[in-house]
Amino acid sequence: MNRYLPLILLGVLLNAAAQLALKQGMRGIGHFDFRLGNIVQVGPMVAFNPFVLAGLACYVVSVVVWLLVLSRVEVSYAYPLLSVGYIVTAFAGRYFFNEAMGMTRWTGIAVICVGVWLITRTA
Repeated sequence: MNRYLPLILLGVLLNAAAQLALKQGMRGIGHFDFRLGNIVQVGPMVAFNPFVLAGLACYVVSVVVWLLVLSRVEVSYAYPLLSVGYIVTAFAGRYFFNEAMGMTRWTGIAVICVGVWLITRTA
């Protein structure tokens, strides 16, 4: 199963890239109230934002990759490895968006890392 780890990580990284692109797109749009009256004004800004479109494209490709993964690997092995995405997005959020990372978040990331390591040891 470890031979499929690069394919799993590709799916995870595409999913993380999707989150980051969507975040960047929404940073450009800014805060808005989620209500029917806003759909005419905000809808096109979201629908045609290049970062939002890139994020959605990353999601589509990540689903295709994930289908390949699931056709080759036990879901009980592959699915927990999606938590690597939490690690990637936390570091990227800190680096690209200057998000606050307190000790509690770093500790949580360390726990996730240990969990991922344990899962890959069972392959």
